[in-house]
Amino acid sequence: MTKQEKNEVIEALKEKFSQYNNFYITDTESLSVAQVTKLRSVCFNKQVEMKVAKNTLIKKALESLDAEKYAGVYDSLHKVTALLFSENPKEPAVIISTFRTESKGEKPVLKAAFINGDVFVGDNQLKALTKIKTKNELIGEVIGLLQSPIQRVIGALQNRPEAAVEATPAEA
Repeated sequence: MTKQEKNEVIEALKEKFSQYNNFYITDTESLSVAQVTKLRSVCFNKQVEMKVAKNTLIKKALESLDAEKYAGVYDSLHKVTALLFSENPKEPAVIISTFRTESKGEKPVLKAAFINGDVFVGDNQLKALTKIKTKNELIGEVIGLLQSPIQRVIGALQNRPEAAVEATPAEA
């Protein structure tokens, strides 16, 4: 790989890291070509971008953007690395988990995840990452909680006139 090609890869990676607040670093070393192709297909269908690059180029791209911000992921850059970029913080975790279940394997292994500025290191974090709530899920929950008292008040107001109407004929 020439120096020019390396610089192009670094620039492309910098663009992806700047574009997405969430990315996962995975180890796909022992996956067959067919399995990697299937994983890429699943990622594509779920709007998750999968990129494979050399660890040194990934590190250079991250360091040139913000060395301190990404410091927690540098130790995860070893062996074969595939990056999963997504707007949805939990989608790559769900993809990895589902892929493992379907292939009855332990790969791909989660090395690290960078989610909105927080770093999750290690494969043992995968289960917790599948349970992260998306922004839309959280907004829905808050709206539901806010509507609950209003719905009770409206329900009480709606029932009150009916009770008054029912009470009137009984009194007569």
